[in-house]
Amino acid sequence: MAATTNRKLHLLASDFDHTLSFNDSGLVLSELLRVPAFEEKVRSLERMHLVQQGGELAYLLLHDPDFRPVRPHHLREAGRRIRLKKNISLLVQMLQNLEGAEFAFHVISAAPEEVIHAALEGVIPVENIHGTRFEYHAESGEIAGIRRVSAGYGKVAVLEEIRQELGISYNRVIYVGDGSSDIHVMLHLNRNDGLTVAVSENRFITQIARRTVLSDDALSVAVPVMEEILGWDSARVRAFFEAHGFPLREWTKVRTDRLSFAGHAASPASSPAVQS
Repeated sequence: MAATTNRKLHLLASDFDHTLSFNDSGLVLSELLRVPAFEEKVRSLERMHLVQQGGELAYLLLHDPDFRPVRPHHLREAGRRIRLKKNISLLVQMLQNLEGAEFAFHVISAAPEEVIHAALEGVIPVENIHGTRFEYHAESGEIAGIRRVSAGYGKVAVLEEIRQELGISYNRVIYVGDGSSDIHVMLHLNRNDGLTVAVSENRFITQIARRTVLSDDALSVAVPVMEEILGWDSARVRAFFEAHGFPLREWTKVRTDRLSFAGHAASPASSPAVQS
């Protein structure tokens, strides 16, 4: 059902691995199953450009013999072992009403849905989680196919489905991500006046995202929302968190110029003259 224009409804969509969590889902799963060399398997796929960035785990679960024993209960157990960032549930609660603005919180990730469901159980409704969805053999429970992978441009497609269902314009959409698999969706939103937030120092993302916030606390995501969407100044942001029992201990705003020079230094004799 489309949202009415006076509800001030916004969409806050977030990646999962390394955005809401500190762990990589595939690495946790491979440790659970004692599958060797997971990171090398992923790097090999990246070098071949065989799958969308972020979709490597889905490919391995479907095709790699080492992952053939995986069943849904393994994915759920991996999710329970994921180490999450602090205060995700508080962030979701806080976003229910910020100065009359309401934020629908959705997770869009290439991680298996079973992993995310288990990791965020009781925090995010399952219908708001859009991860990789598998098909399973009815008798054995073995992974038989993939229905959807929310990676690369697939994230754009999922975001558009949610946005149209909510009936909101792009300037009320915020996307939070950490890595190369988020590039497509961030470029898509930047072109359409959405807000993109990076939560890592990945140089490919920080050059694209409108804002970058580094913290081990999920509440940090609210800061660019308050400033860019609600128009709050830093004093009001600080006052809000302090009033809710979370005073900002450190808040450093830094603009970083990344420079690289090629070639050799010219000798003084050959340097061009500087005219006054």
